[in-house]
Amino acid sequence: MSSEQSWFDPLRADRLNVAEGSAEFTGATQRPGEPAAGSTRELLNVAVPLMLSAGSLSIMNVIDRILLTWHSSAALAAALPAGVMHWTLMSVALGTALYVNTFVAQYDGAGKPDRVVASIWQGIYLALIASVLLLALIPLGSVIFEWTGHEPSVKKLEIEYFTVLSYGSFAFVLTGVLSSFYSGRRRTMTVLWVNLLSVLVNASLDYALIFGWSFFPEMGIRGAALATVISRVVAVCCYVVIMLWGSERSVYEFLANRGFDRKLFGRLVKFGVPSGFHFFIDIAGFAVFVLLVGGIGKDELAATSMAFNLNTLAFVPLLGMGTAVMTLVGHRVGEGCPELAVRTTWIAFVISGLWMIGFGLIYLLVPELILAAYANGKDPAEFEAIRDQVVVLLRFVAAFGFFDAMAVVFSNAVRGAGDTKYPMLLTFLSCWLVMVLPTWICARYFGGSLLFSWTACTVYITLIGFGMMLRFQTGKWKAMRVIEDSVPENSESIDAAVAVAVQ
Repeated sequence: MSSEQSWFDPLRADRLNVAEGSAEFTGATQRPGEPAAGSTRELLNVAVPLMLSAGSLSIMNVIDRILLTWHSSAALAAALPAGVMHWTLMSVALGTALYVNTFVAQYDGAGKPDRVVASIWQGIYLALIASVLLLALIPLGSVIFEWTGHEPSVKKLEIEYFTVLSYGSFAFVLTGVLSSFYSGRRRTMTVLWVNLLSVLVNASLDYALIFGWSFFPEMGIRGAALATVISRVVAVCCYVVIMLWGSERSVYEFLANRGFDRKLFGRLVKFGVPSGFHFFIDIAGFAVFVLLVGGIGKDELAATSMAFNLNTLAFVPLLGMGTAVMTLVGHRVGEGCPELAVRTTWIAFVISGLWMIGFGLIYLLVPELILAAYANGKDPAEFEAIRDQVVVLLRFVAAFGFFDAMAVVFSNAVRGAGDTKYPMLLTFLSCWLVMVLPTWICARYFGGSLLFSWTACTVYITLIGFGMMLRFQTGKWKAMRVIEDSVPENSESIDAAVAVAVQ
C-alpha cells in the first residue's frame, strides 16, 4: 500500500509500528500513557470532547430557536439574521482570538510552557482592544437592518437581539482565547466541562427570560440574547478560576508571563488576522445570503433559519473536529514532524465525511422527526406555511454536508501550520462570486428564488471543499510555522522514522 493510500485508512495508524512509543517517531513531547502519535485514538481523544462541547453549544442554539418559535414567528425569523450579523461584525476579532490555539499547540509541541502562557496573554490584550471597537459598531448593525427591507415587526426584533449580543462581545472573544489554553494543549475535557456548565446556565435562563417566570420579566427575543451573554460570562469566570488556581499553575506561570510581547503580538496579528478575515468573509457571505433570502418573504426567511438551525446539529460538532485537526497539526509542526499531521488529517476527513453523510440520510429520510420539536407549541396553520419549504431545504443540506466536512478538515489542517492567507482568499472569491452575487442578481432582477439561492449556496460549499483539499495536497503548509524558527534537535530523525513507517 502506498503512503497516499494509507492516509485513508483510519485503522492503519494503529497497526503501524508506532505503539512502542519510540522517541524518534512519536516526538519528544509525547507524555507517558498517551496514545501513539498520529493514531486514530489520539485524534478521537482530542476531538470527541471538542465535538461534544461544540454540539452542546449547538443544542443551546436549537433550544433558543425552539423557544423563540413558540414565542412568535417574527422572533424566529429575526433571530438568525440578527445572530449572523453579530457574529459577522465580531468574526475578525473572534477568528483571530481562536487562532491563539495554533500558537499554543506549536509552543506545546516545542516544549515551551512560558511561551504558551505568553500567547494567551497576547490574545487577552487583543480581545480588550477588539471589544472596544466592537462596541462602536453597534449603531452600524441597526443601520444595516433598516436597509434590509424586512417587515417592521421582524426588523424591530432583529435590532433588539443584535444589540444585546453586541454588548456581550468581550465575553465571546475572551472565551475563545482562554479556551485555547486547553484545546491547544490537547486538554479538551476541560473545554467540554466548561461549555456544558455554560449550556446549563443558558438553558436555565432561556425559558425564564423569554416567557417570564417567577421574578423574571418576560423579555422575548431580548431575553434569549441576554441568557446567551450570561452563559459566556460564566464560561470566562470558570477558565480564570481553573487557570489561576488549578493544578498546572506551577508549570504555567500566568502572572509571571503577563507582559505585552510586541513580537509575539505581531505574529498573532500576522497569522491570526487572515484567519479572522477568513472567518469574517464566510460569515458575512452567509449574513448577506440570509438577508437576501429574507427579502423574498417572511416564510422563506423563517424556513431558511430553521434549515440552517437544524444543520447546526451536524455542522457545529464538525467544527470541534476541525479544532482538533488544527491542534494536532500545530503540535506536530512544533515538534518538527509534519508527516504525522498528514496521517491525522486524512483520518479526520474519513470520520467527518461519514458523520455528515449520516446526518444527510436523516435529513432526507426522516425530516418530520427532527421538525417535530418546532411544531410543538406552535400554531399548526402557521407552522404548515413553512414546513414543506424546510423539508426541501434539508435536501440541499444533505447534498452539501460531505463537502462541508471536506472544507472544515482541510482548511483547519493548513491553518494549523500557519497557512492562513490561502483559505481567506479562496473563501472570499468563491463565497462572494459563486453564492452571494448570483443570489443578489436573482433577487434584484428576477424577484428572487429560494431554490436558486440554495443551489448557489450548495455550489459554493462544494467548491470550497475541493479547493481546501487541493491546497492541503500541495504540502506547502509543511514548511510553515507561526512560532520562532527553532525546531526540536531530533526533528530530522523524527521525519526519517515517519517516512520509513508509512511506506
